[in-house]
Amino acid sequence: MSVTTDIVATYRGPGRVMRRLLDMGPREDRALAFVMAFCVVGFIAQLPSLARRAHIEGLELNMLMGGALLGSVFILPLFFYLLAWLSYLIARMFRGGGDSYGARLALFWALLASAPLVLLNGLVAGFIGPGPAQTFAGLLWVAIFGWFWLSGLRQSQKAVK
Repeated sequence: MSVTTDIVATYRGPGRVMRRLLDMGPREDRALAFVMAFCVVGFIAQLPSLARRAHIEGLELNMLMGGALLGSVFILPLFFYLLAWLSYLIARMFRGGGDSYGARLALFWALLASAPLVLLNGLVAGFIGPGPAQTFAGLLWVAIFGWFWLSGLRQSQKAVK
């Protein structure tokens, strides 16, 4: 299935989509593509907020975008790899039977599948600004991301056949 079809299917059943991704076999290039795609989308989601901030505070937009690009596309993937490794270790402590690739895939897919909500949060931050609407959009993203991640991690850490 295509990535966009899988993203839509994840909102109906994240465990089933994760099982299908795991059954395709371990491919680190796929996991890396997922995390990098999310990081690029996360950078794009920040642009309306950065433009708003530059306009209100009289800052240089290019400088703000450069810092956001560095953090989002170059540093954040390293953090996500570390977070996936830590989640794998915690799953092992609770007798998880999967491998570290499954933990990485669960985190990276949860991030990418929840990316539409990251874009919504960025639009709210840029056009409405801080307030209850932005808080709601952020909490909605965190809740959906958590659901996707935990469902995927549970699926990936089932005992390997």
